[in-house]
Parts: sequence; structure tokens; C-alpha cells
Amino acid sequence: MRFYSRKWIRPADLNSHGSLFGGQLLQWIDEEAAIFAMCQLKNNPHIVTKFISEIDFKSSAKPGDIIELGMDVISFGKSSITLCCEVRNKVTKDSIITIDKIVFVAVDENGLPKPHGCSQEVQ
Repeated sequence: MRFYSRKWIRPADLNSHGSLFGGQLLQWIDEEAAIFAMCQLKNNPHIVTKFISEIDFKSSAKPGDIIELGMDVISFGKSSITLCCEVRNKVTKDSIITIDKIVFVAVDENGLPKPHGCSQEVQ
């Protein structure tokens, strides 16, 4: 797993229980995964999120925590790339969330799938 970005948990990121709001975390994951996928597909900005598998919340993050978002490539398809994700606490390394599959698809100007032309090399 490659951990590329970090987030600092601030009061604006919290839910009514005082822990990290899951929706905020999922927004960060989708954005980070999209950037990672674009880099793997030679900076192709024309991708869309096709599928996100089961999301497994393992622990929470509290105000002041620093978290890391990790991505890795599972496979390349003709027009798709499939990633996995883990978010963990930077200090304790405790896993906060795991997602087994996030699929992005390269699309043309009409929003239809198109071959991305990339190999199986992870960038």
C-alpha cells in the first residue's frame, strides 16, 4: 500500500459524536483515489468513479489526529483501473477504513467508456 496524502482532523470534519464524519472521509478517499488513478493512467483526467465495494469502518479518528490515505492498484482493464484503499492513523498505524475495490473508468467526451491504453505498470 502506498500512502501519499495526509489529512489533519479538524472540528469542521466531525460528526455529532465528536469523531470524523464518515461522509467527509469518503469524499477525501474518492478524490485521492481519482488523483491516484489519473496518475496511473498517464494523467488522463477523463475518468469517472464506477464502483466502490463494501466500506469497512474499523476505528475512528478524533480531532487533532493525522490520517494517511493509502492506495494501490489491483488491476487494469481495457477502459478501467481497480484500486484498493486503506486509511490509517499516521501515529498509531491503526486502520480506520478499508475498501477492497474502487473502480474508475476512462471516458470519452460523451461520457462513454474508452480504452485508456496504459499497461499494468504502477506509476
